[in-house]
Amino acid sequence: MSLHPLVALSVDAEVKKAAGFRAAATELTGEALGTRYQQELANAPSRHDAGKKYFVAYNSRLAGARKPSRDDEHLSLALVDWCTTSAAPLALPEDGGTVEFVHAEVPVKSAAEDKDKGDADPNKGLGKIDLIGIGPEDRLVIGMVKYLSPSATRGGTGDTPLRALLEGLANTAIAAANRAPLGQEMGERTVSEDPPILMLIGSLRYWELCRRREAQKGAAWIKEMERLAGEIEAELGVTVMYLGCQLEGDPGWSYPDGSPVLDAAPKLTRAWELGAGRVRPKPRPRPRTIDPADVLVDGDMSRPIRGYALTESYQSGDRIEHPTLGLGVVQRGAGNGKISVRFGEKKSVLVHERPSPAGSAPATSG
Repeated sequence: MSLHPLVALSVDAEVKKAAGFRAAATELTGEALGTRYQQELANAPSRHDAGKKYFVAYNSRLAGARKPSRDDEHLSLALVDWCTTSAAPLALPEDGGTVEFVHAEVPVKSAAEDKDKGDADPNKGLGKIDLIGIGPEDRLVIGMVKYLSPSATRGGTGDTPLRALLEGLANTAIAAANRAPLGQEMGERTVSEDPPILMLIGSLRYWELCRRREAQKGAAWIKEMERLAGEIEAELGVTVMYLGCQLEGDPGWSYPDGSPVLDAAPKLTRAWELGAGRVRPKPRPRPRTIDPADVLVDGDMSRPIRGYALTESYQSGDRIEHPTLGLGVVQRGAGNGKISVRFGEKKSVLVHERPSPAGSAPATSG
């Protein structure tokens, strides 16, 4: 069994299904995720104990030019650069305070993975924390960044909001377990002992395409993600925020000095509007209109069986004996001077109410 159950769950096939992760989210609860979170806390590796720092420089060779496969990382670096050079934190939506991003792409492994240890390796499956920062009330902030350019037509394979939540929650546990050394590397900044804040930050196009995958603009999965956020906070005290990042341009940053720099001030917004998780009930199916001609009329047993003759008058439910067609039941009128009669599985149209010379033979039509 993996030492990092949240990480293991994040790569589950159902979690990674673009149009099906909602079903996986429905099966999860804050209590179940809380149990996995506590396991992540207990098994978190410590770079500090291994004599390594958390805030290390990003590879300059990888930072010098646009690489779409690294857009998430470059946006993270650009957000930290903005907070550093502007010396001002970013405002959270709805007067929710501010956040100052301090460092990006923070490694959490204490050593390279040891394949011989398998699931017993505390570093197996771990990567980097996109953003570390300080949020409202000096709470430690863990940021997960997802970027798709304004011109993107589809999301990344296996990349779903639920997967980001699970990965982010695992990173939050690891950061919480290493709060002291992280605080030391932040210098003079105060880091609260309160539970951290997990921010899932996606470009506007990222959230837009995620919502296109299901009906009602993703209302059903948004409902589940909001439910999980509430249950996680109730269980662990960890606040989960779903945020949009509004940038100017495509991608919204450039590389004037060999590293990503935002072209204009970023704006953090809600990932979706209030009420987006309200699922509208399916409309009731319209009652099927039945053609009266399709309704079968049974014979009226209170009436005697009558012989068929052109000059007789018949009404619905009458049982008549035809000399060639046999016993039938009158269904309804079929036009002026005609009736529809069912003989077993077959319907025939007969003439009635017609003056006729004495002795004329019965007739059928149709």
